[in-house]
Amino acid sequence: MDIPVLVGWLATLCSTVSFTPQAWKIIKTRRTEDISVWMYIVTVSGFALWMAYGTLLGQWPLIVTNATCLSLSGFILVMKILPRRDKEKLADALDPDRHAGNTPAP
Repeated sequence: MDIPVLVGWLATLCSTVSFTPQAWKIIKTRRTEDISVWMYIVTVSGFALWMAYGTLLGQWPLIVTNATCLSLSGFILVMKILPRRDKEKLADALDPDRHAGNTPAP
């Protein structure tokens, strides 16, 4: 594996890992009050455009990185804009233990 490809896959790992804790925290706490909706609109748009760019170039590190980050940041944006009731339903579906009372509430 050559250096540019390795750097691309390492960037994929770092970018993906950076959004995972925020998404999981939202699932666990159901709280999104401190998240900027405009920042996530711009972020989601940027990832969609980078993914399109990578697709046009046939560059898999760009495609995989940005598709994954688009999914995670898109999830965060959806959780931010959903009404509380729908946010609870989605989070309960993703973390059924909390709904069952097995995980302490924040």
